[in-house]
Amino acid sequence: MCLVALAIDQDRRFPLVVAANRDEFFKRATARLAWWTPESGGPAILGGRDLEAGGTWIGLTAEGRLAFVTNVRNPQRNDPNAPSRGRIVPDWLAARESTDRFWMRTALSGYNGFNLVAADFRRGECFWASSTGVHPVRLERGVHGLSNAGLDTPWPKVAALKSRMSDAIASAESVDALSLQLFDALADDTRAPDEALPDTGVPLEWERTLSAAFIRTPDMSYGTRCSTLIIAERVNRHLVTHVLERTFSASGGVALMRRSTLKNWPPRYSEETAPSEQGPVSESELGTGAEAPKRVRVRSLLKPDPLKRRRPTAASA
Repeated sequence: MCLVALAIDQDRRFPLVVAANRDEFFKRATARLAWWTPESGGPAILGGRDLEAGGTWIGLTAEGRLAFVTNVRNPQRNDPNAPSRGRIVPDWLAARESTDRFWMRTALSGYNGFNLVAADFRRGECFWASSTGVHPVRLERGVHGLSNAGLDTPWPKVAALKSRMSDAIASAESVDALSLQLFDALADDTRAPDEALPDTGVPLEWERTLSAAFIRTPDMSYGTRCSTLIIAERVNRHLVTHVLERTFSASGGVALMRRSTLKNWPPRYSEETAPSEQGPVSESELGTGAEAPKRVRVRSLLKPDPLKRRRPTAASA
């Protein structure tokens, strides 16, 4: 995975939206979007699958976990014998330990540079962690972007995808309309001007090629293998999540599409706190078709940060 935008609790109707491109060599064997069980065991995963190392770049479980990983581009610190970073995602999806303990174990496992976004919706938590950082960072509501540097690093393609995602969520009248706009944004092959290119240690021509959202090398050996969308739509009091994947061949042509639908996913986080500490609930008008809008109570996917709740305000200090 080399480009991802994530909107979480940004919109009442679409509380979770993920749009991602996976860039990889076309010779690397890959299975398309499906439910599969890791060889090491654990819950079934919905996602694509790397058949060479057995992992994945993005996946979710029916139990309420989601994760995706990107590489951190640093050729000077790349170990060809390091384990595949695609193992991190199924490892998180099967884990039952706390985020901090998982991160300590993963950080010591010898992977080349990576970013990980890991969510456990039953706990109302989502974190970003990077091999370049010390501790996981709790994500707040909003639109976030990630490529081969830190979270929200303003590379042109990251900034463009975040902007187009925000506009699409605000204007889309249906899941299909939203998915069309997001797939169009992921298919953008516009390269950044040289003055806007990052310096990540690869040759200038590679920086130019990799600066586009949708990538193809001149020899057609490397590029965007698939585009994945995860869109959760709130329909009255329930969530329906659509997972869509477009896969591409090296020669181009018609993209292949797969789609899976999950009802009541992501799950509501468990009530582990007192009523006064429950997640934020707001009044929202939701309705479909010719029905009159109804006033319903909507709770966010993320719990408020307990540390922030305990910090005294200026008025109470």
